[in-house]
Amino acid sequence: QVQLVESGGGLVQAGGSLRLSCAASGSIFSTHTMGWYRRAPGEQRKLVATITSIGITNYADSVKGRFTISRDNAKSTVYLQMNSLKPEDTAVYYCNAHSIAYPDYWGQGTQVTVSS
Repeated sequence: QVQLVESGGGLVQAGGSLRLSCAASGSIFSTHTMGWYRRAPGEQRKLVATITSIGITNYADSVKGRFTISRDNAKSTVYLQMNSLKPEDTAVYYCNAHSIAYPDYWGQGTQVTVSS
């Protein structure tokens, strides 16, 4: 049974920072690309950032230069450091584990609210 458990969301003022964590259980972490997605109110879920098992990263244009994704394979945890937060970053953030050989796994989501 694979579980992804996010933490670290909350309320922050514009310009502030938050760090999200996603702890993965099961044996998937070392072989899966890990990612963060977000869904703002009234919108579809969108890619924020991904990191492959060997550390190659990819970011949405809207967060480049402000967000950093990283992973600790020894702890089976992926992080999203979010700096210079803007009100438009307000969303539920979801952790994702992806492999072409298996179905995707999703966490339950964590709310990030940025006040202006």
